[in-house]
Amino acid sequence: MAIGLDNEGFSDALVILGAAGLVIPAFARFRISPVIGFILVGALVGPAGLGSLVPDASWLYYLTISDPESIAPFAEFGIVLLLFSIGLELSFRRLWTLRKLVFGTGAAELLGSALLIAIGLHWIGQDWGGSAGLGLALALSSTALVLPLVGTTGPVGRGAFAMLLFEDLALVPIIFALGAMAPTASDAGWVGLAGTALRGGLTVVAMYIGGRLVLPRLFAQAARTKSPELFLAASLLVVIVASVATTAAGLSPIVGALLAGLLIAETEYHTEVEVMTAPFKGLALGVFLITVGMSLDLKQILANWPGLLTAVVGIVALKAVVTYLLLRVSQVRPGVAAETGLLMGSPSETTLIVLATAAQAQLILPSTAAFWQTVTAIGLTITPLLAKLGSAISRKIERQTTRPPDALDHADGTRAVVFGFGRVGRLVADMLARHDQPYVAVEADIDAVTRARAAGYPIVFGDVSRAELIDRLDLASARALILTMDEPVLTVRLAKKLRATFPDLPIIARARDTVHAAELYKAGVTDAVPETLESSLQLSEAVLVDLGVAMGPVIASIHDKRDELRQTIRREAMLEREPRIRRVRRKDEIEAM
Repeated sequence: MAIGLDNEGFSDALVILGAAGLVIPAFARFRISPVIGFILVGALVGPAGLGSLVPDASWLYYLTISDPESIAPFAEFGIVLLLFSIGLELSFRRLWTLRKLVFGTGAAELLGSALLIAIGLHWIGQDWGGSAGLGLALALSSTALVLPLVGTTGPVGRGAFAMLLFEDLALVPIIFALGAMAPTASDAGWVGLAGTALRGGLTVVAMYIGGRLVLPRLFAQAARTKSPELFLAASLLVVIVASVATTAAGLSPIVGALLAGLLIAETEYHTEVEVMTAPFKGLALGVFLITVGMSLDLKQILANWPGLLTAVVGIVALKAVVTYLLLRVSQVRPGVAAETGLLMGSPSETTLIVLATAAQAQLILPSTAAFWQTVTAIGLTITPLLAKLGSAISRKIERQTTRPPDALDHADGTRAVVFGFGRVGRLVADMLARHDQPYVAVEADIDAVTRARAAGYPIVFGDVSRAELIDRLDLASARALILTMDEPVLTVRLAKKLRATFPDLPIIARARDTVHAAELYKAGVTDAVPETLESSLQLSEAVLVDLGVAMGPVIASIHDKRDELRQTIRREAMLEREPRIRRVRRKDEIEAM
């Protein structure tokens, strides 16, 4: 049977897929998170946006989402798949190492924020029952937005994930507790809460044991068929069954999804499963973000903006401060604690669930629930902006709290200085150390500095674009300066500045290609090494030899091509000498000629 354009589901699907096809490329071009794009699209095509004009302009029907509630299950599925993918990146061993953060810092963050919010709301006139419900709801933070922004492996992501995991585990107990606090509730509510905890624990244990036994055999059978469709179906089946099982036990479905991911992560099939499910996760998360945008009513926001602004700023600031202090108590660096605090500051998508539960339990009025639902939608919308603000504040704090490099620490001025400590800078440092050449490295990524210091490298934190850092490094007495940053414009600018200041300093720079190398020579570097040149020549050599071409002619042609590129750089840079581009050949290669 043909599907007409008037079919609501078909029309809404076209809008969502069209948004995904336009938003992601457009925002990626401007280096803006697509999260903001999806939320803005939701606000535009939702019932409070263009949807409100459909009665006057019927053609807008095909550009709006007619039935927001119909896409809600897909949005929830996106959150489930997000937690599943997070589980795939983890392991039970790593989860065990996070237990103190999860049940220590995570519990303290949730309960501490909830308590302070409740006290503040009670102070402005809300009764204690309603204050408790609102405090627990607003203390939650967004798993669906925070983790895609920062991941789970870095210092910020690790702390955020631990706290978010505890919140996800606490969601169902919170809902039961609010039901037990209802004016019409009896003591049976607390008995139900205890029963849910017991059933949930038994379900998780059963899933763990069953998963260890069943999943390897299931995916092995799917792999033998060599059918991608069957493999994908098996992956989605595991996610759905695990989510249904924990839901039936009274827990949140995202707990089941996380456990399913953890179990598959212990098998050899986790990489294939992650690749197969990634497109579904991305699209479903896009649907979730569109639903967040649809909950924004711009007219209502403009009419009540003073109260909404005060509420959003107050909640974000209070939660950020609580999170910052708790992480500092846990010996987390100030910059990381500040960035994590801002990320955890906005409310969560699960806040909407808890608000609805509190209203149903008659702890808060429907009008109060509607106000805080708008606050939650605004908070979700600004989460990517909070992430950028947190990152900027973190860098500023780290610069102020990290001791600047002191030239006297690297005594007698007989060392080389390496700017940048990525893969290239680390390799250069290793080779300097192998030949007993003293050096000091400078890196602007505090996490890279921390890891390098732990490994024993002489490295300092600093931004090489700052003049005061250059002064403290005492480059006038340095033996050489090596520029390894993967930032072509910055490298050229630094080379010009440093050559003008230190005319006799040997400057060796990493170049992207021959054009960049010529620019660096013009800027005054002693030697510029194009990283793509030698790798491309070596790749060409390997291809030709494997195709059966004799080694002698191959090496001769590689030498000719290298000389051609060398002359190109010399001509473009107007050098009087030939640039240093060569590769020392092995003895057997020389003999082959």
